[in-house]
Amino acid sequence: MTNQTEGPPEPPTASQLDDLRLAASRLSGPARRAFQAEMTLKYCEGNPGRAERLFGWGRQTVALGLAEQQHQMICVGSQSGFAGNKRWEERYPEAAAALVTLAEAHSQQDPSFKTSIAYTRLTVSEAHLPARSTVAVIRNRLGYRLRPVVKAKPPKNFLRPT
Repeated sequence: MTNQTEGPPEPPTASQLDDLRLAASRLSGPARRAFQAEMTLKYCEGNPGRAERLFGWGRQTVALGLAEQQHQMICVGSQSGFAGNKRWEERYPEAAAALVTLAEAHSQQDPSFKTSIAYTRLTVSEAHLPARSTVAVIRNRLGYRLRPVVKAKPPKNFLRPT
């Protein structure tokens, strides 16, 4: 019996490279890192630097994917916890409560009584509140919809005079 050792894997063709790059670009987060780690093991003998040269992927990302695969753990970044602005209602809870109170005072029941939606006739033009469009977004998030209130119409008389 002869001991056959496998040589380095054959590099992918140009078409395969394009397909692998496209597939990696469509994934994100842990799924992308897992895919990149698998392809690095398959085509680059687990070398992140070689994967960077061959595929154009960041070697730190590939190394993280290899480490996640080796330790069977997923690393979670802190970007999602600290990214973005807080909502206006979270930054100014007292003003949001005052806006709800004001909206409740100006709300009307749907005249047909077919829905439980309360319509609000409310415009804001005070200097210490955000712009009108921002108030409209906040009001919609709080469950108030700005719609024209239709007056209750009397039912039509279907009896014909004889």
